[in-house]
Amino acid sequence: MSVTSIHPTMKPATSACRMFTGSWLIFGLLFGSNLHAEQVQLDVRLVNPTIKSGAKHTNYLRVALTGFDMPSDKDRPPVNVALVLDRSGSMSGEKIARAKEAAITAINRLSDQDIVSVILYDSNVEVLVPATKASDRESIKAAIRSVQANGSTALFAGVSKGAAEVRKFLADDQVNRVILLSDGLANVGPKSPQDLESLGRSLIKEGISVSTLGLGLNYNEDLMVALASVGGGNHAFIEQADDLVAVFNQEFDGLLSVVANEFEINIDLDPSVRPVRLIGSEGDIDGQSVHIPLAQLYAKQERYFILETEIDAGEADTTRPVADVAVKYRNLKTETMDKLTSHVEVRFSDSDAEIEKARDLEILAYCTLQVTTERNRRATALRDAGQVQEAQKLLRQNADELSVVRLQCADAGVDVVLPELSQVEKSNSVQAESIIDVKKWGMLRKGMRAMQNRVEQQQTYGE
Repeated sequence: MSVTSIHPTMKPATSACRMFTGSWLIFGLLFGSNLHAEQVQLDVRLVNPTIKSGAKHTNYLRVALTGFDMPSDKDRPPVNVALVLDRSGSMSGEKIARAKEAAITAINRLSDQDIVSVILYDSNVEVLVPATKASDRESIKAAIRSVQANGSTALFAGVSKGAAEVRKFLADDQVNRVILLSDGLANVGPKSPQDLESLGRSLIKEGISVSTLGLGLNYNEDLMVALASVGGGNHAFIEQADDLVAVFNQEFDGLLSVVANEFEINIDLDPSVRPVRLIGSEGDIDGQSVHIPLAQLYAKQERYFILETEIDAGEADTTRPVADVAVKYRNLKTETMDKLTSHVEVRFSDSDAEIEKARDLEILAYCTLQVTTERNRRATALRDAGQVQEAQKLLRQNADELSVVRLQCADAGVDVVLPELSQVEKSNSVQAESIIDVKKWGMLRKGMRAMQNRVEQQQTYGE
């Protein structure tokens, strides 16, 4: 059983109008107004809300947040975006032509209130368009059209300079992001995944998220995935330059639909419940408390987190608290700092039939997606080490487990999870057969790393 409540709280008032807005929001929530639609929704559930009495049990707690709808583009918060484009020699020809086309398409989607900067990097870094309002689109697009490719790849410096441009107009009530495009290995300046991961962690603490777009077969996917996953953005593997415009459009679909940011997610567990680990996401476990960071949430996006727990034995026909969950976030529509709370309990039973009937198949499916993706990472590492058969065994195990859960959900009419289960099941099955081909491993590895990131981050695009 879980109970959720919503508590909007005012940020420090800056005007009488803003104070009135916040007061009206509270009034609407108390008296059933449709302003409730402008709140993030919190859902906290266990895979097994009823468990066998008399013994300890592993159980999985899912904390899910769903963004509200943004009905009009006019209602969205402004964005402050830096486009960081690789113009090294390997980008010459079709790649740089499509990169420029994609960047121009992105500029056309911005409104006059948005801020944009364009940074180029090869051996050196150049600020082509300093951070500016997007109102003068023709001048910005003309500058992009003039770009030529040459030199090496100073990727770290390019991202750093993009962040510096974003900082010029950094604000809490807008979306601040760096979008990096590269087709090659970083070979000038810091170049390890750890270097870029540290950069991403420092930027997200400032409220700047980073998305990475890897083009072709020669970039370092571990570096690009590490930067995006800790940087609160997306990662995409773009095999063909012709797909650049479509991927840029998908990235901007999310960028232009952020409804909330600055999340603080806290889980306080009952003394009888031990937190084991978070699966598929980062967070801090301190005793009975778990803190999970989240940079932003898109309109109508569901973002969930899985916590593995161990629950002490209980007597039959009794219930016990498992966790209290509190979420604070900045609502970019109402300009308030809002709070959500939820309480979840577990029931103990001697009846196997009752336990099986109570199992939440939807939550089981999401947990299975995260557990099999974690195993997919291990398969990647095994293949890197030359242990092909061991990697193949894990991937086949994944496909089998996903198939079983998919069929259970289909039989029970739990249709919402079927597309994702089917897609990831198929991916693991194909990977298991293709992983033995040395010639295909470079491309397959990039696809596997991109899929792992997409599932773990619940990215809104990527296939």
